[in-house]
Amino acid sequence: MFQALRRRGYKVHIGKVDQYEIDFVGEGAKGTEYYQVAASVRDISTLERELKSLRKTGDDYPKYLITMDNDPQVSHDGIRQINIIDFLLKKY
Repeated sequence: MFQALRRRGYKVHIGKVDQYEIDFVGEGAKGTEYYQVAASVRDISTLERELKSLRKTGDDYPKYLITMDNDPQVSHDGIRQINIIDFLLKKY
């Protein structure tokens, strides 16, 4: 993910909101974007854990949850859940 974002022209770093970590924060020409990455979020407790830091940002920058789950794209209150392959192929 880090390298994929850098190849797209983003300056990338790790974010933190309170005690919660955001896996990747990308800053580029289009502005700031937040990325949380998990192998799977089919378990509701895992899904909620991964969304928590993104929900706490308090801003309206784009937020993405990238997973290996092969499910249709879905939005969790504006946080877009995307399959990693779709992300890498820019199909979102």
